[in-house]
Amino acid sequence: MTAPNIVQVGTITGKTAVQAIGTSPAAIVTNAGSSGKVFKVNTLLIANVDGTVAANVTVDLYRSSTAYHLIKTVQVFADSTLEVINNNSIYLEEGDSLRLTASAASDLEGICSYEEISE
Repeated sequence: MTAPNIVQVGTITGKTAVQAIGTSPAAIVTNAGSSGKVFKVNTLLIANVDGTVAANVTVDLYRSSTAYHLIKTVQVFADSTLEVINNNSIYLEEGDSLRLTASAASDLEGICSYEEISE
């Protein structure tokens, strides 16, 4: 099935995904290959929950076995938050994933606000 025509939307469902970010790429949001939906990612925040040490984050859009980087190895200072996506939405088509990777396990957390759109 193909992604819906977003001009003739039947349903928009608001969602929020959360994730503790590990040292291997892991999807915070995945649009299944035959979902019949498109996901509009509105916001992606990365918080460093370590009180003393900075950590690096990489965010990629994974499509057809290829990682396309939104950001790569960007430092997030201790006790701070990085806005990766805000006011510049991206769309996840069928089969796409938004993945997060950290330089240190348990230091970073991700929060992603998105909409599932279907006809």
